[in-house]
Amino acid sequence: MTVNKKSNVGLVIAGLLLSILMASMDNTIVATAMGNIVAELGGMDKFVWVTSAYMVAEMAGMPIFGKLSDMYGRKRFFLFGIIVFMAGSVLCGTAGSITELALFRAVQGIGAGAMMPVAFTIMFDAVPLESRGKMGGMFGAVFGMSSIFGPLLGAYITDNFAWEWVFYINLPLGIIALCMIGFFYKESMEHSKQPIDWYGAATLIGAIVCLMFALELGGKTYAWDSVQILGMFAGFVVLLITFLFVETKVKEPIISYALFKNRLYSTSILSALFSGAAFIVASVFIPIFIQGVLGGSATNSGLVLLPMMLGTVVTATSGGFLMTKVPYRNIMVGTFIILVVGSILTTTLTADSSRFIVTIYMILIGLGIGASFSVLGNTAIHGLPARQRGTASSTLNFIRSLGMTIGITIYGIVQSNLFTSKMTDAFATGGGSAPAGGMEFKDPREILAPEAREQIPPDVLDKIVHSLADSIVGTFAWAIIPAVLALLVSFFMGRSKLDPTTEMEEQGFSGH
Repeated sequence: MTVNKKSNVGLVIAGLLLSILMASMDNTIVATAMGNIVAELGGMDKFVWVTSAYMVAEMAGMPIFGKLSDMYGRKRFFLFGIIVFMAGSVLCGTAGSITELALFRAVQGIGAGAMMPVAFTIMFDAVPLESRGKMGGMFGAVFGMSSIFGPLLGAYITDNFAWEWVFYINLPLGIIALCMIGFFYKESMEHSKQPIDWYGAATLIGAIVCLMFALELGGKTYAWDSVQILGMFAGFVVLLITFLFVETKVKEPIISYALFKNRLYSTSILSALFSGAAFIVASVFIPIFIQGVLGGSATNSGLVLLPMMLGTVVTATSGGFLMTKVPYRNIMVGTFIILVVGSILTTTLTADSSRFIVTIYMILIGLGIGASFSVLGNTAIHGLPARQRGTASSTLNFIRSLGMTIGITIYGIVQSNLFTSKMTDAFATGGGSAPAGGMEFKDPREILAPEAREQIPPDVLDKIVHSLADSIVGTFAWAIIPAVLALLVSFFMGRSKLDPTTEMEEQGFSGH
Protein backbone atom coordinates (compact mmCIF):
# COMPACT_ATOMS: atom_id res chain seq x y z
CA MET A 1 0.00 0.00 0.00
CA THR A 2 1.38 3.36 -0.96
CA VAL A 3 0.58 7.01 -1.20
CA ASN A 4 0.73 8.35 -4.77
CA LYS A 5 2.65 11.52 -4.01
CA LYS A 6 5.35 11.78 -1.44
CA SER A 7 4.00 15.12 -0.29
CA ASN A 8 0.74 13.43 0.68
CA VAL A 9 2.39 11.18 3.25
CA GLY A 10 2.36 13.98 5.83
CA LEU A 11 -1.38 14.51 5.41
CA VAL A 12 -2.05 10.78 5.73
CA ILE A 13 0.05 10.55 8.89
CA ALA A 14 -1.71 13.60 10.37
CA GLY A 15 -5.08 11.96 9.72
CA LEU A 16 -3.93 8.75 11.37
CA LEU A 17 -2.61 10.61 14.42
CA LEU A 18 -5.93 12.42 14.82
CA SER A 19 -7.84 9.14 14.69
CA ILE A 20 -5.60 7.51 17.30
CA LEU A 21 -5.93 10.55 19.55
CA MET A 22 -9.73 10.42 19.33
CA ALA A 23 -10.15 6.71 19.90
CA SER A 24 -7.60 6.28 22.68
CA MET A 25 -8.61 9.45 24.53
CA ASP A 26 -12.35 8.91 24.41
CA ASN A 27 -12.55 6.60 27.39
CA THR A 28 -10.53 8.81 29.73
CA ILE A 29 -12.22 12.03 28.63
CA VAL A 30 -15.62 10.60 29.56
CA ALA A 31 -14.43 9.46 33.00
CA THR A 32 -14.10 12.99 34.36
CA ALA A 33 -17.54 13.94 33.01
CA MET A 34 -19.29 10.93 34.52
CA GLY A 35 -20.36 12.74 37.70
CA ASN A 36 -22.24 15.39 35.69
CA ILE A 37 -23.69 12.75 33.36
CA VAL A 38 -25.09 10.68 36.21
CA ALA A 39 -26.42 13.80 37.94
CA GLU A 40 -28.42 14.69 34.80
CA LEU A 41 -29.38 11.28 33.42
CA GLY A 42 -29.58 9.27 36.64
CA GLY A 43 -28.70 5.59 36.72
CA MET A 44 -25.99 5.58 39.38
CA ASP A 45 -26.27 1.78 39.48
CA LYS A 46 -25.64 1.50 35.73
CA PHE A 47 -22.90 4.05 35.04
CA VAL A 48 -20.20 1.36 34.85
CA TRP A 49 -21.86 0.15 31.65
CA VAL A 50 -20.96 3.43 29.95
CA THR A 51 -17.27 2.58 30.22
CA SER A 52 -17.62 -1.18 29.84
CA ALA A 53 -19.72 -0.99 26.67
CA TYR A 54 -17.07 1.11 24.91
CA MET A 55 -14.14 -1.04 25.99
CA VAL A 56 -15.84 -4.36 25.25
CA ALA A 57 -16.85 -3.25 21.75
CA GLU A 58 -13.42 -1.77 21.05
CA MET A 59 -11.44 -4.78 22.27
CA ALA A 60 -13.70 -7.26 20.51
CA GLY A 61 -13.47 -5.31 17.27
CA MET A 62 -9.69 -4.91 17.16
CA PRO A 63 -8.68 -8.44 16.10
CA ILE A 64 -11.74 -8.78 13.86
CA PHE A 65 -11.20 -5.57 11.88
CA GLY A 66 -7.45 -6.18 11.83
CA LYS A 67 -8.05 -9.50 10.10
CA LEU A 68 -10.62 -8.04 7.72
CA SER A 69 -8.20 -5.27 6.74
CA ASP A 70 -5.63 -7.90 5.79
CA MET A 71 -8.24 -9.59 3.61
CA TYR A 72 -10.04 -6.69 1.96
CA GLY A 73 -7.86 -3.60 2.40
CA ARG A 74 -7.07 -1.06 5.13
CA LYS A 75 -8.72 2.07 3.80
CA ARG A 76 -12.34 0.92 3.68
CA PHE A 77 -12.30 -0.33 7.27
CA PHE A 78 -10.48 2.73 8.56
CA LEU A 79 -13.05 5.06 6.97
CA PHE A 80 -15.83 2.79 8.23
CA GLY A 81 -14.37 3.10 11.75
CA ILE A 82 -14.26 6.91 11.63
CA ILE A 83 -17.84 7.18 10.34
CA VAL A 84 -19.20 4.77 12.95
CA PHE A 85 -17.22 6.50 15.70
CA MET A 86 -18.58 9.93 14.75
CA ALA A 87 -22.13 8.56 14.48
CA GLY A 88 -21.76 7.05 17.95
CA SER A 89 -20.44 10.39 19.27
CA VAL A 90 -23.51 12.24 17.97
CA LEU A 91 -25.82 9.64 19.48
CA CYS A 92 -24.01 9.82 22.84
CA GLY A 93 -24.52 13.57 22.97
CA THR A 94 -28.28 13.13 22.47
CA ALA A 95 -28.74 10.27 24.96
CA GLY A 96 -31.71 10.70 27.27
CA SER A 97 -30.86 7.96 29.75
CA ILE A 98 -27.83 6.14 31.07
CA THR A 99 -28.97 2.99 29.26
CA GLU A 100 -29.12 4.80 25.93
CA LEU A 101 -25.70 6.30 26.58
CA ALA A 102 -24.21 2.87 27.26
CA LEU A 103 -25.73 1.53 24.03
CA PHE A 104 -24.40 4.45 21.99
CA ARG A 105 -20.97 4.09 23.62
CA ALA A 106 -20.89 0.54 22.26
CA VAL A 107 -21.41 2.04 18.78
CA GLN A 108 -18.44 4.32 19.43
CA GLY A 109 -16.41 1.34 20.58
CA ILE A 110 -17.07 -0.53 17.34
CA GLY A 111 -15.69 2.45 15.40
CA ALA A 112 -12.64 2.67 17.66
CA GLY A 113 -12.05 -1.06 17.26
CA ALA A 114 -11.74 -0.52 13.51
CA MET A 115 -9.70 2.69 13.66
CA MET A 116 -7.01 1.85 16.20
CA PRO A 117 -5.33 -1.26 14.76
CA VAL A 118 -5.86 -0.29 11.13
CA ALA A 119 -4.34 3.16 11.70
CA PHE A 120 -1.07 1.62 12.92
CA THR A 121 -1.05 -0.80 10.01
CA ILE A 122 -1.65 1.96 7.43
CA MET A 123 1.28 3.85 8.90
CA PHE A 124 3.54 0.83 8.49
CA ASP A 125 2.34 0.41 4.89
CA ALA A 126 2.32 4.06 3.86
CA VAL A 127 5.77 5.24 4.91
CA PRO A 128 9.17 4.00 3.69
CA LEU A 129 10.70 1.38 5.96
CA GLU A 130 13.59 3.66 6.85
CA SER A 131 11.07 6.14 8.32
CA ARG A 132 9.09 3.57 10.29
CA GLY A 133 11.02 4.14 13.52
CA LYS A 134 10.40 7.89 13.48
CA MET A 135 6.72 7.41 12.71
CA GLY A 136 6.41 4.74 15.39
CA GLY A 137 7.80 7.20 17.91
CA MET A 138 5.23 9.82 16.93
CA PHE A 139 2.35 7.35 17.14
CA GLY A 140 3.56 6.07 20.48
CA ALA A 141 3.83 9.59 21.84
CA VAL A 142 0.25 10.40 20.81
CA PHE A 143 -1.02 7.19 22.39
CA GLY A 144 0.75 8.02 25.64
CA MET A 145 -0.41 11.64 25.68
CA SER A 146 -4.03 10.64 25.19
CA SER A 147 -4.13 8.89 28.57
CA ILE A 148 -2.98 12.10 30.26
CA PHE A 149 -4.81 14.76 28.26
CA GLY A 150 -8.11 12.87 28.31
CA PRO A 151 -8.98 13.53 31.96
CA LEU A 152 -7.75 17.14 31.78
CA LEU A 153 -9.76 17.93 28.66
CA GLY A 154 -12.81 16.15 30.04
CA ALA A 155 -12.67 18.18 33.25
CA TYR A 156 -12.24 21.45 31.33
CA ILE A 157 -15.11 20.78 28.91
CA THR A 158 -17.45 19.66 31.68
CA ASP A 159 -16.66 22.67 33.87
CA ASN A 160 -16.91 25.29 31.09
CA PHE A 161 -19.43 23.88 28.62
CA ALA A 162 -21.60 20.77 29.05
CA TRP A 163 -20.92 17.04 29.25
CA GLU A 164 -22.39 16.52 25.77
CA TRP A 165 -19.38 18.31 24.29
CA VAL A 166 -16.95 15.59 25.40
CA PHE A 167 -18.63 13.63 22.58
CA TYR A 168 -19.30 16.42 20.08
CA ILE A 169 -15.64 17.45 20.08
CA ASN A 170 -14.94 14.26 18.11
CA LEU A 171 -16.87 15.53 15.08
CA PRO A 172 -14.46 18.19 13.73
CA LEU A 173 -11.47 15.96 14.46
CA GLY A 174 -13.16 13.00 12.79
CA ILE A 175 -14.13 14.96 9.69
CA ILE A 176 -10.57 16.22 9.24
CA ALA A 177 -9.14 12.70 9.62
CA LEU A 178 -11.77 11.31 7.26
CA CYS A 179 -10.88 13.81 4.54
CA MET A 180 -7.13 13.34 4.94
CA ILE A 181 -7.30 9.56 4.59
CA GLY A 182 -10.18 9.50 2.12
CA PHE A 183 -8.55 11.86 -0.39
CA PHE A 184 -4.83 11.29 0.05
CA TYR A 185 -4.29 7.63 0.95
CA LYS A 186 -4.23 5.35 -2.08
CA GLU A 187 -3.95 1.59 -1.74
CA SER A 188 -2.10 -0.43 -4.33
CA MET A 189 -2.01 -3.92 -2.82
CA GLU A 190 -4.09 -6.73 -4.26
CA HIS A 191 -6.29 -8.46 -1.72
CA SER A 192 -7.50 -12.03 -1.95
CA LYS A 193 -11.00 -13.08 -0.91
CA GLN A 194 -10.86 -15.31 2.15
CA PRO A 195 -13.47 -16.85 4.45
CA ILE A 196 -14.38 -14.85 7.57
CA ASP A 197 -14.09 -16.56 10.94
CA TRP A 198 -17.60 -15.78 12.21
CA TYR A 199 -17.55 -18.50 14.88
CA GLY A 200 -14.29 -17.18 16.24
CA ALA A 201 -15.63 -13.63 16.28
CA ALA A 202 -18.80 -14.65 18.15
CA THR A 203 -16.99 -16.67 20.81
CA LEU A 204 -14.31 -14.00 21.28
CA ILE A 205 -16.87 -11.24 21.80
CA GLY A 206 -18.90 -13.46 24.14
CA ALA A 207 -15.84 -14.31 26.23
CA ILE A 208 -14.81 -10.65 26.58
CA VAL A 209 -18.35 -9.59 27.51
CA CYS A 210 -18.59 -12.25 30.23
CA LEU A 211 -15.19 -11.36 31.70
CA MET A 212 -15.71 -7.60 31.66
CA PHE A 213 -19.13 -7.73 33.26
CA ALA A 214 -18.02 -10.25 35.88
CA LEU A 215 -15.15 -7.97 36.91
CA GLU A 216 -17.28 -4.81 36.79
CA LEU A 217 -20.26 -6.19 38.73
CA GLY A 218 -18.45 -8.52 41.12
CA GLY A 219 -18.33 -7.23 44.67
CA LYS A 220 -20.57 -4.28 43.72
CA THR A 221 -23.90 -5.24 42.23
CA TYR A 222 -23.48 -8.93 43.07
CA ALA A 223 -21.31 -10.81 45.57
CA TRP A 224 -18.25 -12.53 44.14
CA ASP A 225 -19.65 -15.95 45.07
CA SER A 226 -23.12 -15.21 43.67
CA VAL A 227 -24.65 -17.32 40.92
CA GLN A 228 -24.56 -14.37 38.52
CA ILE A 229 -20.82 -13.67 38.89
CA LEU A 230 -19.76 -17.32 38.98
CA GLY A 231 -21.95 -17.92 35.94
CA MET A 232 -20.26 -15.10 34.00
CA PHE A 233 -16.81 -16.40 34.90
CA ALA A 234 -17.87 -19.87 33.82
CA GLY A 235 -19.22 -18.42 30.57
CA PHE A 236 -15.90 -16.69 29.98
CA VAL A 237 -13.93 -19.92 30.47
CA VAL A 238 -16.23 -21.98 28.23
CA LEU A 239 -16.32 -19.39 25.45
CA LEU A 240 -12.56 -18.80 25.63
CA ILE A 241 -11.83 -22.53 25.32
CA THR A 242 -14.31 -22.71 22.44
CA PHE A 243 -12.62 -19.75 20.74
CA LEU A 244 -9.16 -21.28 21.10
CA PHE A 245 -10.45 -24.56 19.66
CA VAL A 246 -12.23 -22.85 16.76
CA GLU A 247 -9.06 -20.96 15.83
CA THR A 248 -7.24 -24.27 15.28
CA LYS A 249 -9.86 -25.45 12.78
CA VAL A 250 -10.75 -22.49 10.59
CA LYS A 251 -8.83 -21.64 7.43
CA GLU A 252 -8.34 -17.94 8.26
CA PRO A 253 -8.38 -17.49 12.07
CA ILE A 254 -8.82 -14.07 13.65
CA ILE A 255 -5.77 -14.67 15.85
CA SER A 256 -3.23 -16.85 14.11
CA TYR A 257 -1.33 -19.30 16.32
CA ALA A 258 1.39 -19.38 13.69
CA LEU A 259 2.34 -15.81 14.63
CA PHE A 260 3.04 -16.85 18.20
CA LYS A 261 5.76 -19.21 16.98
CA ASN A 262 7.72 -16.04 16.23
CA ARG A 263 9.60 -15.28 19.45
CA LEU A 264 9.80 -11.54 18.82
CA TYR A 265 6.04 -11.37 18.21
CA SER A 266 5.06 -13.42 21.27
CA THR A 267 7.37 -11.48 23.60
CA SER A 268 5.99 -8.21 22.21
CA ILE A 269 2.45 -9.33 23.01
CA LEU A 270 3.33 -10.33 26.58
CA SER A 271 5.31 -7.13 27.15
CA ALA A 272 2.32 -5.06 26.03
CA LEU A 273 0.01 -7.02 28.36
CA PHE A 274 2.13 -6.58 31.50
CA SER A 275 3.38 -3.03 30.87
CA GLY A 276 -0.17 -1.87 30.09
CA ALA A 277 -1.37 -3.15 33.46
CA ALA A 278 1.50 -1.46 35.33
CA PHE A 279 1.04 1.86 33.53
CA ILE A 280 -2.71 2.16 34.04
CA VAL A 281 -2.37 1.68 37.82
CA ALA A 282 -0.09 4.70 38.10
CA SER A 283 -2.27 6.76 35.73
CA VAL A 284 -5.39 6.16 37.80
CA PHE A 285 -4.17 6.10 41.40
CA ILE A 286 -1.64 8.94 41.40
CA PRO A 287 -4.43 11.52 40.76
CA ILE A 288 -6.44 9.95 43.59
CA PHE A 289 -3.38 10.21 45.84
CA ILE A 290 -2.89 13.88 44.97
CA GLN A 291 -6.58 14.71 45.39
CA GLY A 292 -7.42 12.59 48.41
CA VAL A 293 -4.14 12.61 50.34
CA LEU A 294 -2.44 15.89 49.44
CA GLY A 295 -5.70 17.78 49.07
CA GLY A 296 -5.65 18.89 45.44
CA SER A 297 -8.72 19.53 43.29
CA ALA A 298 -9.87 17.12 40.58
CA THR A 299 -8.28 19.22 37.83
CA ASN A 300 -5.03 19.73 39.73
CA SER A 301 -4.77 16.01 40.36
CA GLY A 302 -4.83 15.52 36.61
CA LEU A 303 -2.14 18.15 36.06
CA VAL A 304 0.28 16.17 38.20
CA LEU A 305 0.32 13.56 35.42
CA LEU A 306 1.77 16.02 32.92
CA PRO A 307 5.36 15.17 33.92
CA MET A 308 4.57 11.52 33.29
CA MET A 309 3.23 12.46 29.87
CA LEU A 310 6.45 14.31 29.08
CA GLY A 311 8.49 11.31 30.16
CA THR A 312 6.32 9.09 27.97
CA VAL A 313 6.83 11.36 24.95
CA VAL A 314 10.62 11.43 25.46
CA THR A 315 11.11 7.65 25.40
CA ALA A 316 8.35 7.00 22.85
CA THR A 317 10.09 9.35 20.43
CA SER A 318 13.66 8.37 21.24
CA GLY A 319 12.72 4.68 21.15
CA GLY A 320 11.42 5.16 17.63
CA PHE A 321 14.68 6.73 16.49
CA LEU A 322 16.85 4.13 18.24
CA MET A 323 15.18 1.14 16.59
CA THR A 324 17.46 1.36 13.55
CA LYS A 325 20.59 1.64 15.67
CA VAL A 326 20.21 -0.82 18.55
CA PRO A 327 18.25 -4.07 19.05
CA TYR A 328 14.64 -3.80 20.18
CA ARG A 329 15.55 -5.79 23.28
CA ASN A 330 18.09 -3.23 24.47
CA ILE A 331 15.54 -0.42 24.23
CA MET A 332 12.81 -2.32 26.06
CA VAL A 333 15.06 -3.74 28.77
CA GLY A 334 16.51 -0.31 29.48
CA THR A 335 13.16 1.46 29.71
CA PHE A 336 11.43 -1.35 31.62
CA ILE A 337 14.19 -1.17 34.25
CA ILE A 338 13.23 2.49 34.72
CA LEU A 339 9.56 1.44 34.95
CA VAL A 340 10.35 -1.10 37.68
CA VAL A 341 12.43 1.45 39.62
CA GLY A 342 9.65 4.05 39.37
CA SER A 343 7.05 1.49 40.46
CA ILE A 344 9.15 0.48 43.47
CA LEU A 345 9.68 4.11 44.48
CA THR A 346 5.92 4.76 44.55
CA THR A 347 5.67 2.28 47.42
CA THR A 348 7.70 4.70 49.56
CA LEU A 349 5.05 7.44 49.37
CA THR A 350 3.30 8.48 52.57
CA ALA A 351 0.64 10.97 53.56
CA ASP A 352 3.47 13.41 54.28
CA SER A 353 5.18 13.08 50.87
CA SER A 354 5.66 16.26 48.88
CA ARG A 355 4.21 17.02 45.47
CA PHE A 356 7.77 17.28 44.15
CA ILE A 357 8.57 13.67 45.12
CA VAL A 358 5.39 12.42 43.48
CA THR A 359 6.29 14.33 40.32
CA ILE A 360 9.78 12.76 40.17
CA TYR A 361 8.29 9.28 40.45
CA MET A 362 5.80 10.05 37.69
CA ILE A 363 8.57 11.16 35.35
CA LEU A 364 10.36 7.86 35.94
CA ILE A 365 7.24 5.81 35.20
CA GLY A 366 6.60 7.88 32.07
CA LEU A 367 10.15 7.29 30.88
CA GLY A 368 9.75 3.60 31.64
CA ILE A 369 6.55 3.08 29.66
CA GLY A 370 6.98 5.43 26.69
CA ALA A 371 9.06 3.19 24.44
CA SER A 372 6.49 0.40 24.67
CA PHE A 373 3.99 2.54 22.77
CA SER A 374 6.34 2.99 19.81
CA VAL A 375 8.75 0.07 19.80
CA LEU A 376 6.33 -2.79 20.46
CA GLY A 377 4.18 -1.73 17.52
CA ASN A 378 7.20 -2.34 15.29
CA THR A 379 8.43 -5.51 16.96
CA ALA A 380 5.00 -7.11 16.54
CA ILE A 381 5.15 -6.82 12.74
CA HIS A 382 8.92 -7.23 12.32
CA GLY A 383 9.63 -9.43 9.33
CA LEU A 384 5.97 -10.19 8.63
CA PRO A 385 4.50 -9.96 5.12
CA ALA A 386 2.05 -7.12 4.52
CA ARG A 387 -0.98 -9.44 4.52
CA GLN A 388 -0.32 -10.39 8.17
CA ARG A 389 0.45 -6.95 9.58
CA GLY A 390 -3.17 -6.03 10.27
CA THR A 391 -3.71 -9.18 12.32
CA ALA A 392 -0.43 -8.74 14.21
CA SER A 393 -0.96 -5.04 14.96
CA SER A 394 -4.58 -5.48 16.03
CA THR A 395 -3.72 -8.38 18.34
CA LEU A 396 -1.03 -6.28 20.03
CA ASN A 397 -3.44 -3.38 20.60
CA PHE A 398 -6.11 -5.79 21.79
CA ILE A 399 -3.79 -7.41 24.33
CA ARG A 400 -2.52 -4.03 25.59
CA SER A 401 -6.09 -2.78 26.08
CA LEU A 402 -7.01 -6.04 27.78
CA GLY A 403 -4.06 -5.68 30.15
CA MET A 404 -5.08 -2.12 31.04
CA THR A 405 -8.73 -3.04 31.52
CA ILE A 406 -8.18 -6.13 33.63
CA GLY A 407 -5.34 -4.43 35.46
CA ILE A 408 -7.31 -1.43 36.62
CA THR A 409 -10.29 -3.61 37.53
CA ILE A 410 -8.20 -5.99 39.65
CA TYR A 411 -6.12 -3.25 41.26
CA GLY A 412 -9.26 -1.21 41.85
CA ILE A 413 -10.60 -4.12 43.88
CA VAL A 414 -7.26 -4.38 45.73
CA GLN A 415 -7.26 -0.67 46.61
CA SER A 416 -10.91 -0.70 47.68
CA ASN A 417 -10.40 -3.66 50.00
CA LEU A 418 -7.20 -2.18 51.46
CA PHE A 419 -8.93 1.16 52.04
CA THR A 420 -11.87 -0.50 53.79
CA SER A 421 -9.50 -2.52 55.97
CA LYS A 422 -7.38 0.52 56.88
CA MET A 423 -10.48 2.57 57.70
CA THR A 424 -11.85 -0.19 59.89
CA ASP A 425 -8.55 -0.46 61.76
CA ALA A 426 -8.25 3.33 62.13
CA PHE A 427 -11.69 3.84 63.64
CA ALA A 428 -11.73 0.62 65.64
CA THR A 429 -8.89 1.95 67.79
CA GLY A 430 -9.38 4.87 70.13
CA GLY A 431 -9.08 8.52 69.21
CA GLY A 432 -11.28 10.45 66.84
CA SER A 433 -14.90 9.96 66.00
CA ALA A 434 -16.41 7.96 63.17
CA PRO A 435 -17.05 9.78 59.90
CA ALA A 436 -19.95 12.16 60.16
CA GLY A 437 -23.34 10.71 59.44
CA GLY A 438 -21.96 7.21 59.04
CA MET A 439 -20.61 8.32 55.67
CA GLU A 440 -19.02 5.56 53.61
CA PHE A 441 -15.90 6.67 51.75
CA LYS A 442 -16.30 4.55 48.65
CA ASP A 443 -15.02 7.17 46.23
CA PRO A 444 -12.19 9.28 47.69
CA ARG A 445 -12.11 11.41 44.55
CA GLU A 446 -15.51 12.84 45.41
CA ILE A 447 -15.67 12.66 49.20
CA LEU A 448 -12.19 14.11 49.70
CA ALA A 449 -12.77 17.09 47.42
CA PRO A 450 -11.66 20.39 49.04
CA GLU A 451 -15.20 21.48 49.90
CA ALA A 452 -15.97 18.08 51.44
CA ARG A 453 -12.73 18.02 53.44
CA GLU A 454 -13.70 21.25 55.17
CA GLN A 455 -16.75 19.54 56.64
CA ILE A 456 -14.76 16.72 58.24
CA PRO A 457 -13.29 17.13 61.75
CA PRO A 458 -9.47 17.32 61.64
CA ASP A 459 -8.89 14.15 63.68
CA VAL A 460 -11.26 12.18 61.45
CA LEU A 461 -9.77 13.63 58.26
CA ASP A 462 -6.28 12.66 59.41
CA LYS A 463 -7.33 9.03 59.81
CA ILE A 464 -9.06 8.98 56.44
CA VAL A 465 -6.07 10.54 54.66
CA HIS A 466 -3.61 8.07 56.17
CA SER A 467 -5.91 5.14 55.39
CA LEU A 468 -6.23 6.28 51.79
CA ALA A 469 -2.48 6.82 51.44
CA ASP A 470 -1.70 3.38 52.83
CA SER A 471 -4.26 1.70 50.56
CA ILE A 472 -2.88 3.35 47.41
CA VAL A 473 0.73 2.61 48.35
CA GLY A 474 -0.24 -1.00 49.04
CA THR A 475 -1.79 -1.15 45.58
CA PHE A 476 1.41 0.24 44.05
CA ALA A 477 3.32 -2.59 45.73
CA TRP A 478 1.17 -5.17 43.93
CA ALA A 479 1.60 -3.27 40.65
CA ILE A 480 5.35 -3.98 40.75
CA ILE A 481 4.52 -7.55 39.66
CA PRO A 482 3.41 -6.77 36.06
CA ALA A 483 6.26 -4.24 35.71
CA VAL A 484 8.81 -6.91 36.63
CA LEU A 485 7.13 -9.46 34.34
CA ALA A 486 7.34 -7.01 31.42
CA LEU A 487 11.05 -6.58 32.12
CA LEU A 488 11.69 -10.33 32.31
CA VAL A 489 9.83 -11.00 29.06
CA SER A 490 11.80 -8.30 27.24
CA PHE A 491 15.06 -10.19 27.88
CA PHE A 492 13.84 -12.91 25.50
CA MET A 493 13.29 -10.62 22.50
CA GLY A 494 16.52 -11.60 20.78
CA ARG A 495 18.82 -9.18 18.99
CA SER A 496 16.62 -8.11 16.08
CA LYS A 497 16.47 -4.45 15.16
CA LEU A 498 14.76 -2.38 12.48
CA ASP A 499 16.86 -2.84 9.35
CA PRO A 500 15.11 -1.19 6.37
CA THR A 501 17.53 -2.58 3.79
CA THR A 502 17.12 -6.18 4.96
CA GLU A 503 13.35 -5.92 5.21
CA MET A 504 13.08 -4.44 1.74
CA GLU A 505 15.00 -7.39 0.34
CA GLU A 506 13.03 -9.98 2.33
CA GLN A 507 9.64 -8.55 1.45
CA GLY A 508 10.38 -7.43 -2.09
CA PHE A 509 9.57 -3.87 -1.05
CA SER A 510 9.93 -1.51 -3.98
CA GLY A 511 9.83 1.80 -2.17
CA HIS A 512 7.56 4.82 -2.50
